[in-house]
Formats: sequence, structure tokens, C-alpha cells
Amino acid sequence: MKGFLERSGLKVEDLDQLNIIHVTGTKGKGSACAFTERILRNYGLKTGFYSSPHLVQVRERIRINGQPISKELFSKYFWQVYNRLEETKDPAYASMPAYFRFLTIMAFHVFLQEKVDLAVVEVGIGGAYDCTNIVRKPVVCGVSSLGIDHTSILGDTMEKIAWQKGGIFKPGVPAFTVPQPERPLEVLRDRARESPCPLYLCPDLGAYEEDKVFPLGLAGDHQRSNATLALQLSRMWLEQQGYQGSGELKDLWPGAEPPGKKPVPLAPVFRPSIAMVQGLQDAVWLGRTQVLQHGPVTWYIDGAHTTSSVQACVRWFHQAALNEEKPVDGSEVRVLLFNATGDRDTAALLKLLLPCQFDYAVFCPNFTEVSTVGNADQQNFTVTLENVLTRCLENQKKWNQLMEEKVGQDLWLSAPLVVEGVGGRLKPDPLRSPLLLVPSVERPLNANSLVFPCISHALQWITQGRDPLLQMPTTKGLHLHPVASTGAVLLKEATVIRVLVTGSLHLVGGVLKLLDQSLSQ
Repeated sequence: MKGFLERSGLKVEDLDQLNIIHVTGTKGKGSACAFTERILRNYGLKTGFYSSPHLVQVRERIRINGQPISKELFSKYFWQVYNRLEETKDPAYASMPAYFRFLTIMAFHVFLQEKVDLAVVEVGIGGAYDCTNIVRKPVVCGVSSLGIDHTSILGDTMEKIAWQKGGIFKPGVPAFTVPQPERPLEVLRDRARESPCPLYLCPDLGAYEEDKVFPLGLAGDHQRSNATLALQLSRMWLEQQGYQGSGELKDLWPGAEPPGKKPVPLAPVFRPSIAMVQGLQDAVWLGRTQVLQHGPVTWYIDGAHTTSSVQACVRWFHQAALNEEKPVDGSEVRVLLFNATGDRDTAALLKLLLPCQFDYAVFCPNFTEVSTVGNADQQNFTVTLENVLTRCLENQKKWNQLMEEKVGQDLWLSAPLVVEGVGGRLKPDPLRSPLLLVPSVERPLNANSLVFPCISHALQWITQGRDPLLQMPTTKGLHLHPVASTGAVLLKEATVIRVLVTGSLHLVGGVLKLLDQSLSQ
């Protein structure tokens, strides 16, 4: 990474000018960054924010004052970095950095050229070997909640993953983390001692609240953990940089030790400033516990993709949707739209979603359309449509098995079929469109699952033209199978349709692209 950085015209020490807040974690690191950036922007500071992945357009990864950089700026700075790397090619080495490394270098270049006051930098994967870890002198570091993810890269235990995350600690740079399981927290403590750097445990958000609960711009109880991390990161940054109004310290908790005598001291509690409280309320982070009300269709969108984040998603979905009263003048239909990628345990994720009692489970790849031409921002060149459809069929099979265990009946005996054409002819080629992949045996209406070849086909079936903001042409022959046609009747007549979209941030991005056309502008 250092060689690529220098070839682009930057030196490692140039990054010191960016006054970086460096944040890692398994889940919530992006939300913690979003809270932090919004708080500091309220102090009149010009902020840079580098995050991943993007949901709709790659420009989302590089933000100035909370907004993705413009197409003009993206093009300008892309070619500046690309041409510089092209000019300095060495035949003995790879000519260009990989995708994420290139964007990381470009983000640093953008922030320096645009003269931001600070940059909030979210780690891509892990920490120790992540390319963002080329930063040698951040102002402050943060670690959000840890969990099991990216096991093929980071290791298959929480302790191994914690070791990777603690790799961003730098000598003398204060670091904060949220409550973690005991052993991973001990690993973080050991990594901090090796650095060495001071590491603190963030108190519960309730410790800052006095007469009322802070309203958060991001929904869900799990966001309170990300909010307290953001408060500590922003206050420490302001203090280190000599800014006023960084929050009035309260008394420390007794003995400055968290409950259970955890091996990391508790961070001091303070009274957040008005700018901090307002920043927590104004924070926006698309695709995370997001609700879109479109006529009779309500979309509940969350990119949860680990067991712990899906558990949090289910709790949020219950609070946001399932606790609401049933419509008195008609029926309610609940639909799950799901996909998962990588080495994740899909069966474990789907099992957590069973209590939501979905009427239909819909699976599709992360492709917005069957043809990805014209959607370069959302194209994945490492997989084929056949590969991802096979994964969707496997996910459907796992869901069916879970439903079979739940109802205690032998409901599905044969494999799903690819149905095409008026006669329902089997067709193995997944590249033909339109396709509807459905099970070969009719099932009870509360246990239906379907597979579609792309997100737009899935949304078309789910909404049945009832989402006033979703404009998609009708595809002939899409609902020929009895299960699909029966579901279409129920969806057309339901008073309320509640759709939970989860399992993959890339799926969430494709859905948002279709539901909110402004995100593609």
C-alpha cells in the first residue's frame, strides 16, 4: 500500500494533515462513523468521510460534509490518481492497486485537495492488514461491536477477530471501544498495551442522559452503542485539537471501573453539548434500520449480515412493524426479501428471522436487473448470474427446511425448479429472462418461498404495482406458477404489505436504487 501511495504522489506523513478518526469493528462501525461525522460537522468543521461498501453509487464512499462528492469531482480526482499511477508503473510489480486500495488512495487525495478539517475513516475489513491502516497518526481510534464475520480472512474466533481489529491502535493515540465479550475485550486490552496506547470502554448512553432519552437519527436499540462511541470519539477529537465546547465532564463512575471488573477502564462521562445531541439526532445512514412508507407498502431496510446484527435487525423490526396494530379493514402480508454472500452461515441467519412469521420469503441475487449493463456501480465481476442463482436456491432450500422443522410436516420433497414459458417448461439456463424459480410442490400460504433472478423482478412481484413510487414495466409470463399467482392475489388485496429487506448491504443498495431514484442522480 505504501508503494502505491507514493506512486500516486502522496507520502505517508501527508496523511497526518487529515486529523483522522479511524474506526473498525464487525457491526456498527459505519453507523458510529456517521454519528461522529455529523456531530463534528455541527461544530462548523469541514468533514471528510470514507466508508464502504457503497449502496447505489461508488461516489458514496467518499463524502465531503456528509454528501457524496459530485460526478465532476469524482471524475477529476479519479483520473489524477489513475494517470499518476499509470505514469509510475514498474514492470516488476503490479501496475495498479486493487479496487479498494485505489479508492482508499483516491479518498486521501480528495480530502487533501479539498482541505478538510478532519477525515472519518472506516476500516474496510479487519484492521491490522487493512489498507486504511497505512494511517500512522490518527487523532483517535474506535472499535465498535465485535462479532463473527469474514472468517476466511480474519479468523474463526472472536479472539482472532479482536486481534485483527486492535491492529489499528497506534502509540499514544487514545482508543475507545464499546462493551464486548470478556475474552475479545482482553485481546483488545493486550493489543493496546503492545502499541502502547490508552484504551477506554464507553459507558452506556444512559450515563449521558439526564432528564430525557436522546433521540437518535438511526433507529434501533443497538444504535445506542454506536452513539456512545461517537460521543467519545468526537469529544476526544475536539479536545486533542484544542476546540472549545467538547462537553462538560461529569464525575467518573465509582472507581472508574465498569461493572464486572472488565480489564479496560471506563471512559469519563460528560454532558454532551447541544451540537453533539443535535448531531446524534440528525445523523443519516442509508440502508440501516431505514423505513420507507410507499402507500400500502412499507419497506423495512437493514443491511444486517452477521448473526448478531440480524438479531438486532429482528428486534428493530418487531419494534417498528410487528408491534403495530393489525389493519382493521383488511389483511396484512409480511414478506422477507433476503440474500447473503461470502462465507456466511445462511442457515443461522435465516433461523433468526423465523419468529417474524413471514407469509412469503423471496430470494434473489444482488443484481438490480438480469443484465447489469449500465449498472457499473453495482456490478460484481467476480461472480456469474449462475453462481449467485445457485446460492439463492440453496438459501431457499435452507429456508424451506427451517419451515418444515417449524411446522413439523414433511412439506417439501423435491428440489426447486426453474419454470419458464406458458407450459412451465424446465430450463437450466439461468441467463434467459424473465425467469421465476419456484418450488415444485404447492405449499401452505404461510410457508411460500420464491426465487427471482434479479431485484427488480422480486420487487415487481412483491408490490404487484401497489407501490406508487416504484415504476417498473410489467414482465409477461412472470407469475405462471400457482404459488406465484396465488401470492399475487393476496398481495393485491392486502391492506398492508410489510417487507423486510436484509442479509446483504449490496441487496439493500439495489433495492434503494429502485425505490429512490434520486440516489442514482
